[in-house]
Amino acid sequence: MIKRALQTILEAKVDFNKSIVVLGPRQVGKTTLITKIAASLNEDYLYINGDDPAIRLAWNNPTQAFINNYLGNYKVVVFDEAQRLENIGLTAKMIIDAKKDIQLFISGSSSLEIASKINEPLTGRKWEYRLYPFSWNELKDQFSFAKVHPRLEEFLITGMYPDVINSPENAIEILNNLAGSYLYKDILETGNIRRPDALLKLLQALAWQVGHEVSYNELSKTVGIDKVTVSTYIDLLEKSFVIFRLNPLARNLRNEISTSRKIFFYDNGIRNSIINNFAPIAQRNDIGALWENFIISERKKNLAYSGFYGNTYFWRNVSKSEVDYIEEQDNKISAFEIKWNPKVKVKFPESFVQKYTPQSVQVINSDNYWEFLSS
Repeated sequence: MIKRALQTILEAKVDFNKSIVVLGPRQVGKTTLITKIAASLNEDYLYINGDDPAIRLAWNNPTQAFINNYLGNYKVVVFDEAQRLENIGLTAKMIIDAKKDIQLFISGSSSLEIASKINEPLTGRKWEYRLYPFSWNELKDQFSFAKVHPRLEEFLITGMYPDVINSPENAIEILNNLAGSYLYKDILETGNIRRPDALLKLLQALAWQVGHEVSYNELSKTVGIDKVTVSTYIDLLEKSFVIFRLNPLARNLRNEISTSRKIFFYDNGIRNSIINNFAPIAQRNDIGALWENFIISERKKNLAYSGFYGNTYFWRNVSKSEVDYIEEQDNKISAFEIKWNPKVKVKFPESFVQKYTPQSVQVINSDNYWEFLSS
């Protein structure tokens, strides 16, 4: 079993006092991870699956008496797919307050509802983390650099979901199943999606625009829904961990772009499945988009697991000078250009360098990417 970078972090937070909450996309291994840790604490742990209709019915606004009887003498309890349970935050609070010596694990594949359900009731009573598809670092640590580096082009095409990594021969079938309604079933079940067909069209439009700034007005015209609905659907997709936004860096300069966004997918394989293109690198004209999505999504995983507390951006001005990716922490800026071809000559915009005086600038390409992803 491939060890997750988050495992050591979660194990260090076990105190039989606060809840440990793990959020992330479906099928990235949340259940495997938290049940592994739960079993290491006590093999006789209680597992409660929110995807089970009978469980949902039983745990719909439970009383304290019901909770006490159901949990009995269990010291380790796992609530899986907790976003499907009504008032899970209040339920978890009741458990923690009544049973001071219990370790509670909560997993969710959507922050659509679970965030509002747990944030207020569990204030001061939880540790919250994100789990993503496998990272390049996790695979490198498991299999060695020598084994993983030759698979780079494979990762760019079929991504790094656990099932894909474990069964590469079935990658396309796995991804097509994932990229279907299962991946964003939580969105469809909220009742806020009046046009599922428009959601798919929006996903396709976003997949084609990876690495480019997106205009909600243009997306509205392409998909055939109003701008407000585009914004709502993008927010829902982000909260279901399908996509994430990168905001522009702007310090109120007239010539800087401040309202546009870039949108990336958490996994290249999902992106390619949405546009139905699994052709090898040599036969593609979107290698730039694939490479930028891979590098930025991998960096997002790395920063999340390492406890980064700064901000990330891209930068562009009205003259179309741009910087692909920027990290800011403690008022210090590092700037990165992301190019697949190591032979491409890159010069960082003088206007950007003069304004922001970055402490470092670096070009990330296929010859040096591992240094960036490991740092």
